[in-house]
Formats: sequence, C-alpha cells, structure tokens
Amino acid sequence: MKIVRRAAGSAGLRVSALALACAVTAVACGENGAGDTGGKPTIGIVALNLSNPFFGTLEKATENAAKAKGWKVMKAEAKTPGDSATQVTAIENMIANKVKAIVVTPASATALNGVLKRAEDQGILVLAVNAPLKPDNTADATYATDNVEAGKLIGQWAKASAPAGPRVAMLDFDLSDAPSADRHKGFLAGYGIAASALTGKALTKGTEDTGQQEMENLLSAHPGINVVYTINEPTARGAHTAIKNKGRAGKVVLVSVDGACSGVQDVKDGVIGATAMQFPDKMGEKAVEAAAAYIKDGTKPEGGIVDSGTQLITDHPVKGLASQTSQWGLERCWGPK
Repeated sequence: MKIVRRAAGSAGLRVSALALACAVTAVACGENGAGDTGGKPTIGIVALNLSNPFFGTLEKATENAAKAKGWKVMKAEAKTPGDSATQVTAIENMIANKVKAIVVTPASATALNGVLKRAEDQGILVLAVNAPLKPDNTADATYATDNVEAGKLIGQWAKASAPAGPRVAMLDFDLSDAPSADRHKGFLAGYGIAASALTGKALTKGTEDTGQQEMENLLSAHPGINVVYTINEPTARGAHTAIKNKGRAGKVVLVSVDGACSGVQDVKDGVIGATAMQFPDKMGEKAVEAAAAYIKDGTKPEGGIVDSGTQLITDHPVKGLASQTSQWGLERCWGPK
C-alpha cells in the first residue's frame, strides 16, 4: 500500500486536517490536540465496531487506563469488519498529531502494515489488541486471547460431555480471520477429531440469525448431530433456537467462546453447555502498561503475543478440566447484563 507522506505544516494546519478527516471518514476524535500538549502525552486508540460489546469493553478499558495516568486520548473506530481504510486514515492523523503510542484492534491482519511501519519510524509505539497482525512483529507487542487454547478448552469439555455416538458439527466465521481460525483449530485438537471426520460444518457471520439459519441447514442434512461448536455466543444462541425448533433440546451438546454477560447467562440458563471466557479489559490495560513504560524511559515490551487469559465457564464440570461456574462468570463478564 502506498502511503502519502504529508509535508510538515503548522499545528493549526494539522488540527484542521484532522477535523476534516473526522467529518469525511467518520473517525471518532478525542478532545486532544498534539501528542504532548501541555506536558501530557497523547495515545491513539484505533477501535473496531464499538457496537459490539467486546470491542466496546476493550476500547473503554484502554481509554480509562490511559486517562487514569493523566494522558490525553485520540480515538477512531472502524464500524464494520474489514474497514481498514478508516483505520489507515485515523493512524495517519495520529502520526501527524505526534501521539506517543497507538493501540489498535486491526480490521485486517495485513492492510495496516504500511502505515504502522511509518508510525514506528516516527518513534511511536505500536500495540495490537485482540488479533495479531501479519507478521506479528508489525506491532511492538500484541495483547490477545490465546484462541487456540480457548478452542481446546471447549473441545475437551465437549468430548467429555458428548453422548454416545457423537456426531460433531462446527459453525465457524471466516477462517481467514486469525481468532476464528485459531478457535477452529483449537477445538479440533481439544476434541481430538480431524476436520474430515466432522458430520457437518458451515460458515456464519457470527450473528444469532446466521447461527440459526446454518444450524437449521445442518440439521436438515444431518438430523443426528449431537455436538456443536460455535464461533461465538450469538451464533450459539441462534443454533440453540434451531435445535429447539427441531425438537432436539437437551439432546445436543453446544459449546462456544467469548464470555459476554449474555453468553454466560446462556450457560446458566442451559442454552450453552460451556463457553471459554476472554477478558478484553485486560487486553487494553496491559497495552496501556506497556505504553507507560515506553513513555517513561523508552522501554519497549519484549514483543510477540501476550496472552490476556482464558477461563472455561460451565455449570457441569468434568473431571480433570479446570472450570468456573456461571455465577463466577457473571461476576466478571463484559457487556450488558
């Protein structure tokens, strides 16, 4: 991707350019100006789809941790998956405003590489959250769920909880998406099943509607399915509706990943057998701590992907697999309750 390098101008011109970009590209701008205004450093937060409670929690935790340190915050949001153009424009504006660090939830694993390299060349610390960039050293560090481990946990639980004669199906999201691919791989490994041995599989959009639709299709083709992996809890909720409508409620083991409050409530209500909880607030807080060390004395994080934690949530524990109850999860979950 060709990056246009803007000629240096006055601070007033930079602020005017930023205001124009905000109006044109729907970049959400904070209350700050340049990266070290009044002796207070500014960090940039480049978010993804804040209407999703996971990303909303991640962005808010990052902002709160930064403001608790007395920093100023510059924010931007890509409103749809894959909207890298908005994120590129936002990062360019952050570079122009001389932020000290950028915390980004990437809309694409590779589309931001050029502009982030430019940021690093300007001495800006680049920190990815939730999903790694490719290559992962594009960021100085990445704070994310170990999605392979999350998939393994629910795969192990599903294996131990499966009825006799298991017939396993998977409801995925786009497998070019790193978290989706890792959860998929982890589930297969945890369950101990090859992809070729699955009874059925389908791609969803990670929504309740598409979860129901694809589960209905799978049950029509394979009515005996009795173990179902889902990419996230909205998909699981839709799958449960399809299962119930087919008169198979209580006969299908349903597992998922995320740990949203609504998903943990579904575990409590028996809609989902088990979910793997992630902690988006910890991702943001860890990123801010790394930024603090860099701002203080130039210390960079060690790099690579830093696991922000995963916890199996179920009210039906199995021997040899550590888990917590839905009540524990409801006390620590994220998103609306």
